[in-house]
Amino acid sequence: MSKKTVTKIISNTISLLLFSLLIVMVFIVISTKASGGEPQVLGYQLKTVLSGSMEPEFKTGSIISIKPVEDPTSLKVNDVITYLQQDNNVVTHRIVEVVENGDQTMYQTKGDNNADLDSQLVLSQNVIGQYTGFTIPYLGYLIEFSKSSKGTAMLLILPGLLLLGYSALTIVSAIKDLDKLSKKNEQAEELNKPA
Repeated sequence: MSKKTVTKIISNTISLLLFSLLIVMVFIVISTKASGGEPQVLGYQLKTVLSGSMEPEFKTGSIISIKPVEDPTSLKVNDVITYLQQDNNVVTHRIVEVVENGDQTMYQTKGDNNADLDSQLVLSQNVIGQYTGFTIPYLGYLIEFSKSSKGTAMLLILPGLLLLGYSALTIVSAIKDLDKLSKKNEQAEELNKPA
């Protein structure tokens, strides 16, 4: 394989990666804004882990995927659920006990890394979704940053600037190559002129 072919493959790969980065950043920013905070992918919600209460299951700063629960009364012990507390905070903890009280199903929850049980039982109607087992470490920091106006601007502008910068470098390199080729052709013409 020639040096020119390898250079072209590397150049195309870098362009594709930068363009993909731009698309991913646009998706994160738009889906975060559209959903009012947390992005959604194919019906799954992506939640940012803001505390270490569930370590080592997932770490602070990770994103986790949760799926909406069709029947919130059907959950069982050891399911990891995301729910809304009475103070409107969203928490993801493990069910350690199912409590039936007449027609009402409630869940006693606990963070894996916490010594004590959660102080309030979770009403089944407050369950937002169930953890799917999918997590990406540290991406939650990026999603939290994207919620700010500076984060939105940076996540949209930075990949675009990188792509433009790389395109400019590619154009400059192509111009230099054309200049070299032009000089070679001129030298060849000079040598081939009759004396």
